[in-house]
Amino acid sequence: MTGPSSTPRGEHTPRPGATWQTALVRVEQVVDDDAPAPRPNRETRRALKRAARRNR
Repeated sequence: MTGPSSTPRGEHTPRPGATWQTALVRVEQVVDDDAPAPRPNRETRRALKRAARRNR
Protein backbone atom coordinates (compact mmCIF):
# COMPACT_ATOMS: atom_id res chain seq x y z
CA MET A 1 0.00 0.00 0.00
CA THR A 2 1.33 3.45 -0.84
CA GLY A 3 1.42 6.43 1.51
CA PRO A 4 -0.24 9.78 0.97
CA SER A 5 0.99 11.83 -1.94
CA SER A 6 2.54 15.22 -1.30
CA THR A 7 1.14 16.62 -4.55
CA PRO A 8 -2.43 17.90 -4.36
CA ARG A 9 -5.06 16.60 -6.75
CA GLY A 10 -6.55 18.88 -9.38
CA GLU A 11 -10.09 20.22 -9.39
CA HIS A 12 -12.82 17.76 -10.31
CA THR A 13 -15.91 19.03 -12.09
CA PRO A 14 -18.97 16.82 -11.57
CA ARG A 15 -20.87 15.57 -14.57
CA PRO A 16 -23.89 17.67 -15.64
CA GLY A 17 -27.01 16.88 -13.64
CA ALA A 18 -25.10 15.26 -10.79
CA THR A 19 -25.50 18.21 -8.43
CA TRP A 20 -28.76 19.19 -6.76
CA GLN A 21 -30.79 21.90 -8.43
CA THR A 22 -32.59 23.80 -5.68
CA ALA A 23 -35.15 26.60 -5.81
CA LEU A 24 -35.79 28.93 -2.90
CA VAL A 25 -39.47 29.14 -2.07
CA ARG A 26 -41.02 31.62 0.36
CA VAL A 27 -44.08 30.42 2.25
CA GLU A 28 -46.34 32.90 4.00
CA GLN A 29 -47.18 31.94 7.58
CA VAL A 30 -50.26 33.24 9.38
CA VAL A 31 -49.78 33.86 13.11
CA ASP A 32 -52.53 34.80 15.55
CA ASP A 33 -52.17 38.14 17.32
CA ASP A 34 -52.71 36.36 20.66
CA ALA A 35 -50.02 33.75 20.03
CA PRO A 36 -46.93 33.91 22.28
CA ALA A 37 -43.72 35.12 20.70
CA PRO A 38 -41.53 32.28 19.38
CA ARG A 39 -38.35 31.40 21.25
CA PRO A 40 -35.28 33.13 19.76
CA ASN A 41 -32.86 30.85 17.95
CA ARG A 42 -29.64 29.59 19.55
CA GLU A 43 -27.41 32.23 17.95
CA THR A 44 -29.63 35.05 19.26
CA ARG A 45 -29.82 33.55 22.76
CA ARG A 46 -26.02 33.24 22.91
CA ALA A 47 -25.56 36.83 21.70
CA LEU A 48 -27.97 38.08 24.39
CA LYS A 49 -26.05 36.17 27.09
CA ARG A 50 -22.72 37.60 25.82
CA ALA A 51 -24.13 41.13 25.90
CA ALA A 52 -25.48 40.61 29.42
CA ARG A 53 -22.06 39.38 30.64
CA ARG A 54 -20.31 42.34 29.01
CA ASN A 55 -22.64 44.90 30.62
CA ARG A 56 -22.05 43.75 34.22
